[in-house]
Amino acid sequence: MAKIAQSPYTDEQISAWLRGLLTLAWADGHYDPEEQESIAKLTQDFAAETPDDKPFEAIAPEALAKGLGKDPKTAENFLRTAVVVAIADGIYSQSEADLLHQFSEALDVKVEALQYLEHTLCAPVKDHPDATTEGGSAPLVSPPQPHPDLLHPLKDWLDGMDIHDPRVAKFICKMVPSQCPFERDITLFGHKVVHIPPLCKLNPLYEQLVGLRFRSLCYLSDECHEDISEYI
Repeated sequence: MAKIAQSPYTDEQISAWLRGLLTLAWADGHYDPEEQESIAKLTQDFAAETPDDKPFEAIAPEALAKGLGKDPKTAENFLRTAVVVAIADGIYSQSEADLLHQFSEALDVKVEALQYLEHTLCAPVKDHPDATTEGGSAPLVSPPQPHPDLLHPLKDWLDGMDIHDPRVAKFICKMVPSQCPFERDITLFGHKVVHIPPLCKLNPLYEQLVGLRFRSLCYLSDECHEDISEYI
């Protein structure tokens, strides 16, 4: 009989880990109906994983650090998955950047590669009539894409993560799209008003997201011997 891999993390660590990721997922509040449904489902799945079946509650940076413990490798792997959550929708907003910085400070982990993520930061349009919605952060404007070489340290850092827990692996598989979403045109009264390119062309770190999702699928299938058909 094949031996199923054992997670090196305690239930308390994983509880804090997933609460941290979901807290970050809700940070910017910019979701279309499909994204809202996806994150709501993740919240329900998380609640089902907790022993006391409590509903999801946001976690403060200090509580996250206490729950994860003092192992720097655990903290760094959490931050890797946090980056994945922050950029999964192709937009890295100021609210996500602020919370990620607070998490990093509370965990006392300094990751030099994270500074390169600032080059992908989207900024809100000031004095826009919709700026009072979503905490004053809408709409967002993407900056010019940085030179590919500038993001290499961040790409290498994200590629350096191995998956060791099925709950984290499932979270990644659900958060990262299984394929590059199709490009589409937005029309109004029969006229095209905007063209949205595929997500893979918007997100300079899309290959890293896909790679981590693939490693998560392999871990679930090869190490945990789970059926991964629902994620494909």
